[in-house]
Amino acid sequence: MFRVTQFMQEVAQPTPLGPKRNPPGPVVIWNLVRRCNLTCKHCYSISADKNFSGELSTREAFEVMDDLKAFHVPVLILSGGEPLLRPDIFDIARRAKAMGFYVGLSTNGTLVDASNIVAIADTGFDYVGISLDGLRATHDKFRRKEGAFDAALNGIRLCRDAGAKVGMRFTLTQDNAHDLPALLDLMEAEQIDKFYLSHLNYAGRGNKNRISLAPSRLKPGVPPLGGQRTAESEGTVISDAHFKTTRSALDLLFDRCWRQVQAGQPKEYVTGNNDADGVYLLNWVRQHHPEQAEHIRQKLVKWGGNSSGVNIANIDNLGSVHPDTMWWDYPLGNVRERPFSTIWTDTSDPLMAGLKQATRPVEGRCAVCEYRAICNGNTRVRAWQTTNNFWAEDPGCYLSDAEIGIVENHFEEA
Repeated sequence: MFRVTQFMQEVAQPTPLGPKRNPPGPVVIWNLVRRCNLTCKHCYSISADKNFSGELSTREAFEVMDDLKAFHVPVLILSGGEPLLRPDIFDIARRAKAMGFYVGLSTNGTLVDASNIVAIADTGFDYVGISLDGLRATHDKFRRKEGAFDAALNGIRLCRDAGAKVGMRFTLTQDNAHDLPALLDLMEAEQIDKFYLSHLNYAGRGNKNRISLAPSRLKPGVPPLGGQRTAESEGTVISDAHFKTTRSALDLLFDRCWRQVQAGQPKEYVTGNNDADGVYLLNWVRQHHPEQAEHIRQKLVKWGGNSSGVNIANIDNLGSVHPDTMWWDYPLGNVRERPFSTIWTDTSDPLMAGLKQATRPVEGRCAVCEYRAICNGNTRVRAWQTTNNFWAEDPGCYLSDAEIGIVENHFEEA
């Protein structure tokens, strides 16, 4: 996760660099249930409105929580599917709060209503994230259900009015980017304090629909060579329109955030699933506040970019552990067979061994990028889905060769 507001505040009021402090354990995103009342186009867990067999029982979930606490996991994000469809969701959440975890709830918001808002507020979730994929027409199309937008917005309002910290979550694609300005306006009008912009990652239905939602510049099975901003994907020639869309969206987010920081009323803006955002922000600072560029560069290096397999972990509804939520097709082990703490520290798996290396063994453009220390090779799952190679360059990087310091004929010289 890239905390845009935190870095913008560093531009306005720089603070000492200080030593890098690693978290005591990984943030665990826990998909407690796969059932969902929606069938969204970009769902990474391919959820549906039906029960899935073999999910962890309440007792098993409690046992996992005991191990996570002993392993010094600081944060649990309870997700799904739709977590509010799990009958024991509040039992799990209340126990997690009592154990001292920071506890988040990731929901589509449509089931937040008068019947459960008191329980949500009384549980004391540290954060409730509710997804909006655009305004009414766009959101309902993405969520494949008429009325989903109105129900989700009502859920946001109920959480806000009940005193719960609530934020909007938005997955950027070419089909909904046009609604981003209005969504940011809606955030301000509704007095919502947090906005999370997620880049599309290649997992679940998001992978199946990536050609229409956010086309890759790679042809599956063909390793990239770098420097080429026009792509082929499944036989279709794709321009770099998606990369332009991404850059425009970030420009808007940065400008909005900076305006609020200057006004002394900053809201919390974060992005996820594309660690090139850190380098893009550095370029923004160089353009608008060059006197702070070196300070921000050092702060970004301290941040360190992608932390899948290190500081970010996932447990799915069946108890399988993954390097993050986008690796559901790559299980590392199951908590019914081995404790999470044992699975997470086992580097006999080649993916985990590489992810935990101080310098990841990335290839292509990522290997020669000037800013590897900032983005850490970006999101490996996109490389995996498009090339079957963990360490190939990330096809989701929207930065040009010039922006990442690659000389024109570097690959020929190598």
